[in-house]
Amino acid sequence: MMGRRRKETMSDQISYAATEDKTMPAVCYALYLLGFATGGLTSIVGLVIAYAQRAAVGPAMESHYTFLIRTFWITLAVAIAGGVLFGAGLVLSIILIGFPIMGVAGLIMGAAGVLYGVRTIVGLVFLSRGEAYPRPYAVIA
Repeated sequence: MMGRRRKETMSDQISYAATEDKTMPAVCYALYLLGFATGGLTSIVGLVIAYAQRAAVGPAMESHYTFLIRTFWITLAVAIAGGVLFGAGLVLSIILIGFPIMGVAGLIMGAAGVLYGVRTIVGLVFLSRGEAYPRPYAVIA
């Protein structure tokens, strides 16, 4: 009986990164993507979940929550800047200079939407691989 070894099981080989739950970050990413169809309403729900969950997870998933939170606020800031520029262009459209300004504002708001989509999809790719997001504080994905 003394020389008997215990048979090693698959659960003995699981690393720390594999034990982190990826479900809630995936839900947040899905809510962010649904934000395109709901006018951003589900994005706000995803933001609340990200803030609520960020402190209770390991470092890999924390990087995803940080990235999700920053994605929301960066996109909102760029969209607001585009909206303000569009409003100024609308006022100035009386003297015709406002039309090109509104065009630039539309490009800025479109770029905000593209940035939001790209950041969300790139984050989802890293999550599906089980990896931490490498640069959660970067502005561009």
